[in-house]
Amino acid sequence: MFRQMIAALKGQNRKIVFTEGTDPRILEAASRLYHDGVLTPILLGNPDEIDAASKESGWPVEGIEKVDPLNYGEMEEMTAKMVELRKGKMDEAACREALLKSNYFGTMLVKMGKADCLLGGATYSTADTVRPALQLIKTKPGSKIVSSCFILYREAESGNEMYAMGDCAINLNPDENELVEIVLETARTARTFSIEPKVALLSYSSLGSGKGESVDKVHNAAAKLKAMDLDFLVDGELQFDAAFSPVVAKTKAPESLVAGQANTFIFPNIDAGNIGYKIAQRLGGFEAFGPILQGLNAPINDLSRGCNAEEVYKMSIITASLI
Repeated sequence: MFRQMIAALKGQNRKIVFTEGTDPRILEAASRLYHDGVLTPILLGNPDEIDAASKESGWPVEGIEKVDPLNYGEMEEMTAKMVELRKGKMDEAACREALLKSNYFGTMLVKMGKADCLLGGATYSTADTVRPALQLIKTKPGSKIVSSCFILYREAESGNEMYAMGDCAINLNPDENELVEIVLETARTARTFSIEPKVALLSYSSLGSGKGESVDKVHNAAAKLKAMDLDFLVDGELQFDAAFSPVVAKTKAPESLVAGQANTFIFPNIDAGNIGYKIAQRLGGFEAFGPILQGLNAPINDLSRGCNAEEVYKMSIITASLI
């Protein structure tokens, strides 16, 4: 998967902003991406501090662009642009103060076309990465929300396994219309990874076997999707075993075209989604790539604060591949 993405990115000169330029995990990933010729990193922070951290980590960053928000030659232009984007919600003083923080500053570099994409969150919270993106990059036409997807990958002797799961990180309790949008965006993301989506909307009920407000929400979302002219299969509500196991599907959903062969799973709320992907990651031995943010006008992605350098490297490739 990553060999194909790397091959496609080489020679494109895509610029990726790292908001935490002194973090040793970021330095390792940026150094590798730069010297492998995959991406053109931009490290945010004080250049002297970045160089000192580079020497300490042992990962060279000579030749990589370093930009200090505290000493940026085009700050006036950036501030004016941010004031325009915030349209009275933040005055000039508030914008100027926000731009001293690398999460806002980096997002504005993307908005102004000085970078193609951004990866943050090694030390920032998810909210601190998503908030500037929502305020400045904003949702793309046709999207009302930002959602997230995780790609789960596991190597096996019988063949590699790969699944998409959403929304596991952003929307706490999406309503049925938001679930519809999450399905559409997650299916698009799945195809970026060569997963031909067969989408199961998950529940504790399979096609009417259980009752409850959550069941109704998932059932209604599935019905709205089935009424659309989609180019992928979708069904719900389905319990996970019915969605995943062909044997169980024959009993619980024998007429379903998705049950027993789903590869894209949509959770009813963030509790289920976050728990579900982490169970697959820790007990199932899957690598989990994400959260991949969906619905934005430009690729902005978030790291787990517990990430390692290899995860930063791979998420950088994923982020740049979404352009």
